[in-house]
Amino acid sequence: MTTIDERHGDGARGREEPRGEVVLSPVEAYGPAVVALEQPTAALPRLTGSKAANLARAARAGLPVLPGFVIPSRAGDDPAALREAWQRLSYGGTRPLVVRSSSPQEDTEESSLAGQFDSVLDVRGWRDFRTAVQTVLDSAHRPDGSTAPMAVLVQPMLTARVGGVVFGADPVEGRADRMLVSAVRGGPDSLVSGAQTGTNHWLSRSGRVRRTQAPEAGSPLTRTELFRLARLARQARQVFGGPQDIEFGFDEDGRLWLFQSRPITAMAARPARGARLLGPGPVAETLPSQLEPLEEDLWVAPMSRGLAAALDIGGSAPRRLLRTTPVVTTAGGRAAADLRLLGAIPPRHRWLALLNPAPGARKLGAAWRLGRLTSALPGLATDLTADVDRHLTELPPPAALPTPDLTAELRWTRAVLVSLHAQEALSGALLPEQAKARTAAGAALTALAAARARGVPDDRVAATDPVVLAVTAPSLRANGRLPGQVGAAGSGINAYTTADSLVATNGQQASNGHTETNSHSAPRTTRPATPHLPPREALRLRIRWVQELQVRLVREAARRLGLDVERVGLLRWPELTAALDGAALPADLHDRVPQAQSPPLPDAFRLADGGVVVAERSGRGRRRGEDGARGVSAGRAVGTVWDGTGTRPPDAVLVVRTLDPALAPLLPRLTGLVAQTGSPLSHLAVLARELGLPAVVGATDAVRRFPPGTRLTVDGTTGGVDTWEGP
Repeated sequence: MTTIDERHGDGARGREEPRGEVVLSPVEAYGPAVVALEQPTAALPRLTGSKAANLARAARAGLPVLPGFVIPSRAGDDPAALREAWQRLSYGGTRPLVVRSSSPQEDTEESSLAGQFDSVLDVRGWRDFRTAVQTVLDSAHRPDGSTAPMAVLVQPMLTARVGGVVFGADPVEGRADRMLVSAVRGGPDSLVSGAQTGTNHWLSRSGRVRRTQAPEAGSPLTRTELFRLARLARQARQVFGGPQDIEFGFDEDGRLWLFQSRPITAMAARPARGARLLGPGPVAETLPSQLEPLEEDLWVAPMSRGLAAALDIGGSAPRRLLRTTPVVTTAGGRAAADLRLLGAIPPRHRWLALLNPAPGARKLGAAWRLGRLTSALPGLATDLTADVDRHLTELPPPAALPTPDLTAELRWTRAVLVSLHAQEALSGALLPEQAKARTAAGAALTALAAARARGVPDDRVAATDPVVLAVTAPSLRANGRLPGQVGAAGSGINAYTTADSLVATNGQQASNGHTETNSHSAPRTTRPATPHLPPREALRLRIRWVQELQVRLVREAARRLGLDVERVGLLRWPELTAALDGAALPADLHDRVPQAQSPPLPDAFRLADGGVVVAERSGRGRRRGEDGARGVSAGRAVGTVWDGTGTRPPDAVLVVRTLDPALAPLLPRLTGLVAQTGSPLSHLAVLARELGLPAVVGATDAVRRFPPGTRLTVDGTTGGVDTWEGP
C-alpha cells in the first residue's frame, strides 16, 4: 500500500504523516473495467489514454503525482468495480474528485488537443460522479462528426494555493535554453482556460530567474518554489525524453504536485544564430507589393545584382560575401534588403572592426575608384539613359517580334536593369543632391494633374505622359493605379497602352520633345518632353519604364504559350525562357496556386527555417505591441475581422474578449486570432501555436477598435495588431 506522501517525496520534509490518507488498491480489486494509476498497464496510451499514461509513467519515476484510477477506453460497464474504486478514492463520497478526459489522441508529440475534451472538477457523490463520467465520454464526439477513443481519468480534487504551467522550454520565444513558468493563485484551471493571465517567470535550465513579468500584486511563487519547478521540469524531461508542458499546483502545506505532463508540441520559430537582419527599407519604394515567382525573377534578382555591384565598387562589403549573399531577397513574396550590407545598421562589434585591416584596405582601394567615378558618373548616367531610350524607340511592338527576338528582349531587360540599379545606387551615394531638384515622382504628379485638366482619361494618360509611371508599381497581374484615384472606376493604367507608348515614343521624348512616326505603330502626335531630371531620378524613371516593358513582353509571351497572366506569373525565369525556346511547360504548372496574401514586412526581421518571418524585437526580451498586446503564436497574417457570428470571411481574423476554450473548433479555419485578455500559456494559445495560427492576447479594447469587416495585420511575434489598407 502506498500513501500520497510516501509516493510524493518532494516537500514531505520528514514531518509526521497525516492520518486517513488515500490508499491505493491493486487493480485486481477493481476488475478489468478500472485500472489504478500505479499498475503497469496504466502506462499504455491505447488503453488509458495519453494523459493518464503520462501520469502513470511520471508516478513510476517518482514524480509527485496524485493517486487515481482510469476507466479504460471501450471498457465494459462494471458498476460494482467502478463503485468500489470511487468509494476508496473518495472516502465514501466525502472527498471531492476530478474527472478528466484521457484520449489516446491528446497530449501526443504531434498534437496536444489542449482543452478540446471536457473535465469536471469538484465532483461529490456517486450520482454526480456517474454524470461527470458520462460528460467526459460525451466530449469524445468531435465537431467534424468523428468520435475520439476516450478513457476517463479520476483523481482526488486538490485545493491548490498556487497553480500554473511550467514549460521545459520557452515555446513563445522558441528557446530551448529557457524555461517558462506562469502561475496564478489557486489552481491552474483559470490560467489554462485564459480567464487569468498570471505571473510569468523566465528561468535558466538551472532555475535561475532571468526575467519576471508580474502584476501589481506580485508573484505568488517564491524563489525556492521556482527552483523546485525547474527541477521538476528537468526530471520530466529525463522521464519523457524531451521538454514537457506541465500543469502543477502547490498545496497549503507547500507540497508540489504534477497534475499533467505532455510534450511541447509547438515551438515558436527562432532564427538560427547569425541569421541576416532584413527589412523592406528602400527597396519597398520600387517594389511595394507582393510578388509572384516570375515577378521576383524579373525585378528582385536584377535589383540584387545591381546593388551588389554598387557595393563592390564602393568597397562596402567583401566581394566574396556579395557573391554568396543576395543584397535583396523576398519573404512571403515581398522584397527585403540585407540591412547590414546596405549600412542601415552598425556592425555587430565596432571594436573588432578597428582591429581588422581588411575593411580599411578595401575602402582605400575603393576610394581611388570612387574618386574617378564621381566625376564620370553623371556622364555615365546620361549615356545609359540615352541607350535605354534609343532601345525603346527602336523596338517594334512585342506582338510583331518573332519568338526568339521576344526572348532576347526579355533577357536584355533583365541585364539593363542590373546596370540601371547599380548606377542609381551609386548616384544616390556619390552625387550631391541639388537643393529643390526635381524628382521623377514630382514630375509625374505634375504631368498627371495637367493631363486630367486636359480631360485625358486615366487609362490613357500614360500614353500621353509616360512619366506618370514613376508613381505606379510594376505588376504582371494588375494595371497600375494612379494617385488620388485608387479604387475608382477608370483609374487603371492599361498595360498594353503603356507599353505601346514606351516602345514608340520614349526615346524621342527624351531627346527632342516630339513623338515621331514609328514604322510598326500608328502615327503619334506631338507630346510633352520628358522633364530634365538629375541623374539618379532619370535612372529611376528608366527602371520603371523597363519594368513596364517587361510586363508587355511577358503578356505577349503568355499569349503565345496559351497561358493567362495569372498562370504565367507562377513560372520561374528559366522555365519561361525554356518554354519560349520550345521546351514543354512544367508538368505541375496547372497545379500551382498563388501564395496567400501576406502582410507588409516588419521594419527589421530575420528568417527562421521555412522562410518564417520573425520580427526583430525593439525592447529587451519583450514581444509586445504598443498597447500592451502580446504575441503568443509566431507568424504574420492579414485578414478580415470576424466576431464569431454570422458569415465567416474566407480570411477571418477572430477578434474576441477572452480566449474561451469553446472557440477551439474554430481555430483550424481562421487566419488570425486576437483577444483582449488571455495567457500565452492557455489551451487556445497552445492550439494556435500547433496550427501555426498568428495569435495575440492583451490587445486593449480590440473588440471596439476593430469591428467586423475591418482589414487587419496580425503579428504573433511582436503582438502588433494594425488596420491595413495596402495592396
